[in-house]
Amino acid sequence: MTKADSQPILHKSRAERAAANLPGDPAQSGFDWSTYRQWIDGLPGGGINIAHEAVDRHVAQGHGADEALRWLGRDGARRTFTYDDLKRETDRFARLLTDLGHGKGVRVFALLGRVPATIIAALGTMKAGGVFCPLYSAFGPEPVRARMTIGEASVLVTTTADYARKVQPWRSDLPSLRHVLLTDGAGAEPEGTIDLGAALAGTASDFTIASTSPDDMALLHFTSGTTGKPKGAVHVHEAVVAHHATGRLVLDLRPGDVFWCTADPGWVTGTSYGIIAPLTNRVTMMLDEAEFDAARWYQTLEREQVTVWYTAPTAIRLLVKAGNELPSRHDLSRLRFMASVGEPLNAEAVIWGREVLGHPFHDNWWQTETGGIMVANFAGMDVKPGSMGKPIPGVEAAIVAIEGEKVVPLTGAMVTGQLALRPGWPSMFRAYLGEAARYAACFRDGWYLTGDLARRDDDGYFWFAGRADDVIKSAGHLIGPTEVEACLLEHPAVAEAAAIGIPDERAGEVVKAFVTLRQGQVPGEALSRELLGHARKRLGAAIAPRQVEIRADLPRTRSGKIMRRLLRARELGLPEGDLSTLENPA
Repeated sequence: MTKADSQPILHKSRAERAAANLPGDPAQSGFDWSTYRQWIDGLPGGGINIAHEAVDRHVAQGHGADEALRWLGRDGARRTFTYDDLKRETDRFARLLTDLGHGKGVRVFALLGRVPATIIAALGTMKAGGVFCPLYSAFGPEPVRARMTIGEASVLVTTTADYARKVQPWRSDLPSLRHVLLTDGAGAEPEGTIDLGAALAGTASDFTIASTSPDDMALLHFTSGTTGKPKGAVHVHEAVVAHHATGRLVLDLRPGDVFWCTADPGWVTGTSYGIIAPLTNRVTMMLDEAEFDAARWYQTLEREQVTVWYTAPTAIRLLVKAGNELPSRHDLSRLRFMASVGEPLNAEAVIWGREVLGHPFHDNWWQTETGGIMVANFAGMDVKPGSMGKPIPGVEAAIVAIEGEKVVPLTGAMVTGQLALRPGWPSMFRAYLGEAARYAACFRDGWYLTGDLARRDDDGYFWFAGRADDVIKSAGHLIGPTEVEACLLEHPAVAEAAAIGIPDERAGEVVKAFVTLRQGQVPGEALSRELLGHARKRLGAAIAPRQVEIRADLPRTRSGKIMRRLLRARELGLPEGDLSTLENPA
């Protein structure tokens, strides 16, 4: 029995299908990229600009008084911005850049976190015709330096403390960096920096958006695998077509919604779906500065009357681990749609969402390189827990085998192969900055090769099987760690799981699993044996782990993903290397 066969289908009612922005099966919708392009306005004089679609067009259409941004500070502060407010502040930032002598193409980096200044800098930069690059606020000096050097940063927007610790010691090595704008300046700024607040206060707020074409560079997102220097993925203004469409079709956004994307703006999710998609769909987007806390999150969902919630599987599993009593204290009746991204969401978490929070989590799949959601469980579609869903209309996805220079589509149901996409969608990355050969290697025989392994079932749903470089090869079997982890997560005692391959004299490699436990569970040898038995019963002896180790916690990247590479390095006594730059692919 396959994983797909073992999970119940969460059927949607006729009313739910009819109410969704994309009812029923996406393959039957009739939508495509020509349709989506009609959903945006474009610049009055021709061309496309992301900031115009996110802010200015709403003001021009009479919606300037609508609430655009709701910010919650970690210390209890609260601030709101209307679309009129955002237009004024982003116009002022764009004019400041031009007053400082920066023209079209200026590269503005932001090291800030979940604060309004990040949103204003992003949109203001794009209004000026510049390129915005967000940096994760928890990065140390070396990841910041590597990205700013590769990206040839012209302007940095950050805080006094982060500048002093992470940039000032090596600033003289980056001649392209002309201005540093400090968001918390107090009149005694370090030499070579500008108090952003004071500078904006003296800057006029009228600005005409630069004339940008669909193919003009707008965003630079850095991504890195387990080794090698960061890759700068280039995205253009035309990407807004995909951001807007997927926000509407996949996240079911509509004017009047209160939308909470919990991703940090330093990651691509926090930009594509924490800034652009919600604003282009004219919703109220929330920005919460504080880090994860289960009790706070439930309070926030209730108090702010959140209607659409987009978060990460790691956070969802932590909510599951915290138990069912916390959410029972809160009125979550305004919440109508929940989605997740960043890594595969196990089936049990999807079902838990429906049973405890009233709705299933709708998982979806995309990468930094795709720029937007490519495969999803839509609001009007039956959900198969554990599945990535189906391709959005306009995206051609296939499971393929690589045979030399040829890419061969695999047609059998639940056959594992590499997930590939036909190029041409608007948010597709257009280059790895300065690395033409590395970019070209992502494409073969008319396909973009994602590097992810997946399967497709008879109904057209896709199922994630792991990264191609994470596959465990055991006695001739190719084992995706995700499949092992999903099985262990079905056990009621398990909160999180990670699987790796370890050397074995006979099999080449065997699977070892690491788990953390749900609240109230007691670790011990008896439970480890029970978990082994559970996995063998479900997966069979060839795929099931040979060992299960119970731990209090698992190593993570700064974005919260479990680090299989570090587990393997420690298990085998290998050098761990610099792991500080590992990132969430979405």
